[in-house]
Amino acid sequence: MTLIWSLWLKWFESAIIRRISNLKLSLPRSCRIEETETERKRKRKRRTITQQLTTDFSLMTDTQGSQNTLSGILNAISKCKVQHNQLLKEQQDLSRARDDQEDLAKQFRQRIVKLRISLEEDDNNQARDVDSERKKIAALHDEESRLKREIQRAEEELQLEEESSHHLKQQTDVSTAAVPEKKVVFTGVTGDGANTLNFDVKPHIVFPMEEGTALITFEDEEVAQKILSLREHKVDLGEDCAITLEAKLVQLLVPCQVEMDTEVCSRRILVSNLPKKVGEDRLLDKLEIHFAKRKNGGGEVDDSDMLHDSGNVVITFTENNIAKGLTDKQYHDVEFEKGRKHSVKVTPFLNGEITSFQTS
Repeated sequence: MTLIWSLWLKWFESAIIRRISNLKLSLPRSCRIEETETERKRKRKRRTITQQLTTDFSLMTDTQGSQNTLSGILNAISKCKVQHNQLLKEQQDLSRARDDQEDLAKQFRQRIVKLRISLEEDDNNQARDVDSERKKIAALHDEESRLKREIQRAEEELQLEEESSHHLKQQTDVSTAAVPEKKVVFTGVTGDGANTLNFDVKPHIVFPMEEGTALITFEDEEVAQKILSLREHKVDLGEDCAITLEAKLVQLLVPCQVEMDTEVCSRRILVSNLPKKVGEDRLLDKLEIHFAKRKNGGGEVDDSDMLHDSGNVVITFTENNIAKGLTDKQYHDVEFEKGRKHSVKVTPFLNGEITSFQTS
């Protein structure tokens, strides 16, 4: 009997321990939190109960007399019931703690889901905002490129306007006072004309003549008409020699209006007021030597040419910035003979291009 009772107590103790272990293992991972003071007390209490069971079992095995009595067995059973009740209570406490931890874990999982959804919405909003800002930046870059092109185009137009303005200014700087002086006698008729810039040109007629012909120009048109009306004319050459001529009308294209576009040449100057007694070759040599020196404001001379109709000289330089400085000074003292200097006048040289030519 004693042996059976001892085996039953061992089986009961091991079953309780296994049940407690299974209860611990069945708890979810999220509920395995740090032990609280209450759990530590429960563990100490279980160890005390286990020690009591061990002590009671040793007493049962050691004291054969107390085990064989009915009262001793009843006392052992009552103690086991008490311990069993305590274990059931602890099991209930652990179950409640497990349920609480599961609820807490469930709340955390729900909160994680909400936070994940919120984070995804924030990411989507941020992606949309970034895409919108990128589009705005691209539009600003396009606008900047367009404005740069407009600025560049405006600068080019402004440069062209400045060049045109400079060209016009150079033309206006050349006044009538800067033109080489030449004495003329006015024999025309004065009057209050509306177009004060108009002037008359008397053409010098050059007409290709065939062999055996002559071109005669009359001042009076009526005389020419009378000669044309007679057709044939017999001219006495003397000594019984005469020739018969036929008069024909010649159609000449006489210019009635000429328009020219002029500009100041940046490499040429016009030198006037030259001495009359100096030969052409010596005159050109002295002018080239004088205007080739840097101290006189000149530079390397490329060519010099005498204008025989006006008696002036055109000097051409290799550089573009020489002529402007010389024309600004205007008067220059040139040594044509040793120890004797002559003041010459330097004016801008105008390049002209006929833009309109009308004949009558």
